[in-house]
Amino acid sequence: MEAKTSEDHLKVQKMKKKVLRKQVRAQHTLMRHEGIKCVSYVTQSLVVANAGLGNGMSRQQLLRILEEYGAMETLLMPPNKPYSFVKYRTTEEAKKAFNALNGKEVTLEDCDQNIVLYINFVEKVSLQNAVPTSLPPGLVVIEKIISPEEERRMLESIDWKADEDTQNAQKTLKHRRVKHFGYEFRYDNNNVDKDKPLPGGLPEICNPFLEKCLKQGYIKHKPDQLTVNQYEPGQGIPPHTDTHSAFEDEIISLSLGAEIVMDFKHPDGHTVAIMLPRCSLLVMTGESRYLWTHGITPRKYDVVQASELGQKVRTITADVEDLTLNRRETRTSFTFRKVRRSPCNCIYPSVCDSQKGQQRPVQPSFPQNEMEASKLEQEYVHKVYEEIATHFSSTRHSPWPRIVEFLRSLPTGSIVADIGCGNGKYLGINEDLYMVGCDRSKNLVDICGEKHFQAFVCDALSVPIRSGSCDACISIAVIHHFSTAERRLATIRELARLLRPGGTALIYVWAMEQEYKNQKSKYLKEKNGSKNKDREVNADIAQRPFSDQGPDNSSQDSAWSDQLLNDLKDESCGAKPAADFRLPVHTNRTSFHSQDLLVPWHMKGGTKKKEESVDTVMVRGGSKELQELSPVFRRYYHVFCEGELEAVCRSLDCVRVQKSYYDQGNWCVILEKL
Repeated sequence: MEAKTSEDHLKVQKMKKKVLRKQVRAQHTLMRHEGIKCVSYVTQSLVVANAGLGNGMSRQQLLRILEEYGAMETLLMPPNKPYSFVKYRTTEEAKKAFNALNGKEVTLEDCDQNIVLYINFVEKVSLQNAVPTSLPPGLVVIEKIISPEEERRMLESIDWKADEDTQNAQKTLKHRRVKHFGYEFRYDNNNVDKDKPLPGGLPEICNPFLEKCLKQGYIKHKPDQLTVNQYEPGQGIPPHTDTHSAFEDEIISLSLGAEIVMDFKHPDGHTVAIMLPRCSLLVMTGESRYLWTHGITPRKYDVVQASELGQKVRTITADVEDLTLNRRETRTSFTFRKVRRSPCNCIYPSVCDSQKGQQRPVQPSFPQNEMEASKLEQEYVHKVYEEIATHFSSTRHSPWPRIVEFLRSLPTGSIVADIGCGNGKYLGINEDLYMVGCDRSKNLVDICGEKHFQAFVCDALSVPIRSGSCDACISIAVIHHFSTAERRLATIRELARLLRPGGTALIYVWAMEQEYKNQKSKYLKEKNGSKNKDREVNADIAQRPFSDQGPDNSSQDSAWSDQLLNDLKDESCGAKPAADFRLPVHTNRTSFHSQDLLVPWHMKGGTKKKEESVDTVMVRGGSKELQELSPVFRRYYHVFCEGELEAVCRSLDCVRVQKSYYDQGNWCVILEKL
């Protein structure tokens, strides 16, 4: 009996240790994703790990679980995250839920999967909701365009079992079943053979529907090509733009059998998720047809507005207080198009295959004077970030831990300036600080404003803040965008000017050494995931963007730099001087071979205008069904050798280097104002 009791005690202790480990892991995940710190004391607010929309927990089920322990004020469920936040009316109720649910196993209702909940206290529940979105220009959704009886007849008209050997091109693709009428859409070249129509034309049952669309003005020309797709739960279609040269402007798609969420994406990174109700018609013309990509993410559940389930649903906004999961059913789409008989002359030439230009932009030279340096930065830094701001911001959401540590170490009430704040991801890390941000990009500053952060537009060389007024400053991934040693020094001098005596500044720059002490940086480690894709693209085009961090060859730098860094040999960085002084274009996810270079930023889709800093290339994705024109923006960088940043800082007699370190592919210093 005593042996059994002892054994049971050991099992309990082992389980408690496991729960504690999982709790700590959940704390680290929350800090990394949201910058929110868990606390060890009891509060009204809890974070519930393993109970999020991202791992299959619906709002309805989580509400039932949490309501057992008291009245709740708030339940926040961030989209695509494996955790949720709840605030109870009292700390007693929150403690009761913590004690009952931490380490408890529950079964997800819709998939019979068992999960274990891990609970932590947080100081307060506060997540920024996304700004409400509007439909892409030229896109219309008409609900209840056909009756349930018409829907039934159209679905029954498609015989998926018969005609497998006919020319009507029935295929079972990896992601769905598909059948073509009128003309076969060929996925090997993303086009149609206009001289080889399929026998039989479009099904007769479609004629009344198409006549209705013509009469109502939804289309101007009667379609002659139809693609029928059938999607089972978990299936989708990659993001794409229908080939310009293949079809006319109007493309309409009828949703039958079930509703679905379709994702639209602008080349600048702006995304809109749209619920397409059952028996609705999607109409794409103009910008939405030619410029935006559209696709269906392969998953079994869609994140939708809980308050609008079964009602009129259009764009899906990231309202964390009103999101839940909607189980997908089998959906069939009828997509009608008009085959184009002449080249496309749309107003989006950078993404139009009919207007595809063959010329590539001439790569810029290394700047020889102040005027050339300013022009280079204007074209290959400032203009680029204005163009990619939304897409760039969407990839900058996880604060770097050691920067968070620096900000949290500052005394309460400190005045802190973030010089080059980007989308403001560090402005809200420590609410006990008075933080203000500035950036050269107006579009990024506007994003800060949408998040209710204080930020303004200015150049890091001349910041309109009174001298000696800041307790601390941060400059994260900014100084490497200045193209001469003099301008990089001037930027650091400007940081020092803002600080009061004793104030500190944290600086991060991209490192030449992406492999340090036999450890590869995260930048190099992530190469394997896109290795095969990179082989299909020109060597100087990146398949994936990286963080905001680019080229110089020290033999071309100024005499000042040579004198300052005389103990840093070219060989220590492995930099190779370019014979024609042209800035090389870096291949992403590879080691650097030059300090001064252009780093590509790749976006699917197109761009509104053609700049020197933009190239347009044909990219073939992992699926043979997806092939599209893609703009590649090139950003200038100077990557720093070991000891270089520290040497530049030590050349200023008004500061001292408190600390210098390497952090995941970046050289970093903490300065103190003397």
